[in-house]
Amino acid sequence: MELQTTIYIMVALSFSVYIGIAIWARAGSTSEFYSAGGAVHPVLNGMATGADWMSAASFISMAGLISNMGYGGGLFLMGWTGGYVLLAMLLAPYLRKFGKFTVPQFIGDRFYSKSAAVVAVVCLLTASLTYIIGQMTGVGVAFSRFLGVTSETGIYVGMGIVFLYAVFGGMKGITYTQVAQYVVLILAYTVPAIFISLQLTGVAIPQLGLGSTMAGSDMSLLMKLDSVVTDLGFGQYTTTTAGSTLNMFVYTLSLMIGTAGLPHVIMRFFTVPTVKDARSSAGWALVFIAILYTTAPAVAAMAKLNLHATINSAVNAGGDLYAPEASLKIDEQPGWMQRWEKTGLLKFEDKNGDGRIQYYNDKANANPESKAKAEAAGWKGNELTVNPDIIVLANPEIALLPNWVIGLVAAGGLAAALSTAAGLLMAISSAVSHDLIKGIFAPSISEKGELMAGKVSMAVAIVVAGYLGLNPPGFAAGTVALAFGIAASSLFPAIMMGIFSKKMNKEGAMAGMLSGLFITLFYVFAHKGLFFVKGTEYLGLIGGPNPFFGITPEAFGAIGALVNFLVAFLVDKVTPEPPEHIQHMVEAVRIPRGSKVVDGAH
Repeated sequence: MELQTTIYIMVALSFSVYIGIAIWARAGSTSEFYSAGGAVHPVLNGMATGADWMSAASFISMAGLISNMGYGGGLFLMGWTGGYVLLAMLLAPYLRKFGKFTVPQFIGDRFYSKSAAVVAVVCLLTASLTYIIGQMTGVGVAFSRFLGVTSETGIYVGMGIVFLYAVFGGMKGITYTQVAQYVVLILAYTVPAIFISLQLTGVAIPQLGLGSTMAGSDMSLLMKLDSVVTDLGFGQYTTTTAGSTLNMFVYTLSLMIGTAGLPHVIMRFFTVPTVKDARSSAGWALVFIAILYTTAPAVAAMAKLNLHATINSAVNAGGDLYAPEASLKIDEQPGWMQRWEKTGLLKFEDKNGDGRIQYYNDKANANPESKAKAEAAGWKGNELTVNPDIIVLANPEIALLPNWVIGLVAAGGLAAALSTAAGLLMAISSAVSHDLIKGIFAPSISEKGELMAGKVSMAVAIVVAGYLGLNPPGFAAGTVALAFGIAASSLFPAIMMGIFSKKMNKEGAMAGMLSGLFITLFYVFAHKGLFFVKGTEYLGLIGGPNPFFGITPEAFGAIGALVNFLVAFLVDKVTPEPPEHIQHMVEAVRIPRGSKVVDGAH
């Protein structure tokens, strides 16, 4: 069976399963629409959380970023995984014990203020809409390559699929659909990795293959990769960092606390029956997430090695990497390159007119010796540009794996993007219908009316998400990390203070959220040249791009969180304490039922 037909079948089968589950699990009450009736088994909720959490960024982009950045790309693994541990240990059980559907509802009740809930909704919408741009972009990338349509058409199809199972099923439909999507995406990620690990090292487990010796060689895979990239003039794969050490630390911290503040993930812990089940599902989710996250470094390294071997025959055959005959002839490029070239995500330019693709000696990392060899071979600049987003999706094609594996990866990429998009849309819909309409503007609305409002809100959110995917703002296109920064600087501190500081009042919480959100967005816009413009001259912010100790906009969320905490505690000191019943409520949320108060007399 030819490749394109196989892809159509695999994608169609997966979509049929999602729609079938949505019809079976359609929500009939507000409880089912917002929290799946609070009756989801912890293991299933763990799988759904894994699918909700592992977005297009995790499935499509993360290994590509690690492949492109080398060692420095590990910050995404540390930040996202560490953030989930933070969420599972410090926030999820207490929020579940509090018993509310949404993050804004928790903030509104904890800080005894509808205004605080509105501020939380604004922060939630800003973070979620920024995040969803990356998901819809991922849908467009996957569709454009695997279904042979434009990315715009792909986004429209994705909107339709999400509409069918999210609007009608609500959280109940989304939960069980995400269980199926987890199975699809984890198989799509690990099966090709197993095949490729066997090809390169003879070891079936990719995590072990990464540290194993190459098949037929006494050199380890990582040593081989380091040797190849440094010989070709690139930075050493296992030591390259992401900018300064400070930026890497702050970036990792921003991803961690941003993860813990993401509302669509937090909502998952309201779908289980008890606080104990919330803890259990958090543990299961970590197991399910770890399967993909521990595989990603192996996928990244193996894909990079295979890519270089495709372009430069001397990588596997030995010999001079700069010999003219070592570079791939343009008219002999493999089919996968021709297919990905059509998407615009892989480009090459024959700068020296020799009819070959020279992929070496990046100017930013070139050493004098390799640069001299390249110039002697007629090099006039790197001739190949590979978008990191294609690494995972193209990996099985580069490795010449069977068509069914390539089709499975197509279905997995779409599952990852659609599952997270659905979770984000649920968070947006509940914030509008439950927190704004029911909580503030129309408290007396009937359950049937609230359910309809939720579905209408979801439909509107899908249209807005699709529009943003088709017309991404310049500051956020493809920058999922920015959404984490917004959540880190606005929601995470408020949730933490709401649980662990019984003295924090509403004035402090609102001032903290607004200041954290404002300074983060200000920094991002200023860095991108949208502020301080005089005529056609960009004056920058204090000193142009990355002025604040070299910290990139995507990493600034941690600084915004620090500002949030600082402002909140300063305002709290000069404003009245929370009412006594609120302070007692905070203590009750933190103390397990049945425990005894311990004092000095016992």
